Amino acid sequence: MKRIHRLPISVSAAAALLLVATHAGAPDRTGTPQGKPGAANSPAVVLVSLDGFPAAALADPDLPAPALRALIASGASAKGMTGVNPAVTWPTHTTFVTGVLPDVHGVLFNGLLIRQPGALPRIEPWRDKAEMVRVETVYDAAFRAGLSTAQVDWVAIQNPGTITWDFAERPDPKGSIARELIAAGLAAPGVIDRFAKMNIVAKDQTWTTAAVHIIERHQPNLLMLHLLALDSTHHRYGPGTPAAYATIGFVDAQLARVIEAVRRSPMKDRTTVMVVSDHGFKTATRSIRPNAILRRAGLLQVDDAGRNMPGDAFVISEGGTAMVYALENRERLVPKLAQLFRGAPGIARVLEPAEFAALGYPAPDRNAQMGDLVLVAADDHSFSGSADGDDVVDNPQPAGFHGALNTDPAMDSIFVAWGYGIRPGVRVERVSAVQVAPTIAALLDLRMSAAGAPIDAILSAPDKGRRRDR
Repeated sequence: MKRIHRLPISVSAAAALLLVATHAGAPDRTGTPQGKPGAANSPAVVLVSLDGFPAAALADPDLPAPALRALIASGASAKGMTGVNPAVTWPTHTTFVTGVLPDVHGVLFNGLLIRQPGALPRIEPWRDKAEMVRVETVYDAAFRAGLSTAQVDWVAIQNPGTITWDFAERPDPKGSIARELIAAGLAAPGVIDRFAKMNIVAKDQTWTTAAVHIIERHQPNLLMLHLLALDSTHHRYGPGTPAAYATIGFVDAQLARVIEAVRRSPMKDRTTVMVVSDHGFKTATRSIRPNAILRRAGLLQVDDAGRNMPGDAFVISEGGTAMVYALENRERLVPKLAQLFRGAPGIARVLEPAEFAALGYPAPDRNAQMGDLVLVAADDHSFSGSADGDDVVDNPQPAGFHGALNTDPAMDSIFVAWGYGIRPGVRVERVSAVQVAPTIAALLDLRMSAAGAPIDAILSAPDKGRRRDR
């Protein structure tokens, strides 16, 4: 058995930050244990996603992130991780667990795009995982190999059938983990019922409490935790602001709680902790309204209340990029739309289907969720879904956004690994989001059908030989 590389961090070293990491709160949605019992002598991986944490932030020596710094110092890390297109939460997190790009796994939005005749496309988040994710995930492989799995606020994972302990974004007050938290005094009765109205900081605290509880009580072989407060702060105030620094300190305190739970666990000598983020952030002072361009061209109607009505075309914003949909007569309309948007104020590029594959987008004829064109915002601009007013407007204050092409260095995210099976002190220049799932699979001795190669440079035994069959 490999010896875990101990983390040189203590509760006292992060005491100032841990003061804010209270155990009050409640989970989001939690399910009943539905899987096989965990393999007690098998390795474990804890995957923590700090949504919206830019890789560039780590270059600041004054960044208030002692727990993350300690992991980097005694573990392995990358200068930057290349994400996916579109650089938004659900597509990237799905790549983390599948090891393939969105053109293969099929998730292109923070939900499932629904297209119906006579209606504008809309995004529905609460669809079952089987409808959204087109390939096997690492938690599927782990579960089928007899390992126990857990998720806390992960995405594109509703009703997966392969999660043993579930404590998700939308809480079920009757769920087993929710009941356990209440019984243990870690969540007040009734809090879960009003969870949707809680602020994101309280939610992150509660999700962390759930993850800590699952680690300590159930010792899963794979746990995935997703925290959202930093993404929310960056959207509202932008990266590099005092609010952003404060929130980085907060999410680092939540990470410290998870690390301390791992250190207390009977599985500590065979547990790996991975910390990732899904995308970086940029700031825009101007907002592009492509649906206003369509309205002015007579291709989209708006009613007296300002609501978009069915028309010939529609655009869905993803921040630094936007998807254009021709709703009628595609062969005739797509070239017209490309001409309309090419050279429009604030739009740097108009990508056509021939360019999609190189960027990891699916072809529209293979995935009906895919737009017919992709718009790329110019510097200092981001896209808005509004159809009102001018084509480009000034933002009242600089706004944070992501969703720019993953070739933009500002979209680079973080990757850190520490513990069982990880070579200490390793620094690599760059990794890719598609390598997260195969690296987890290597650590857990799993075989995945679609995923590519793990990050061998950080593994203490890159050729692990035997893998569990699915």
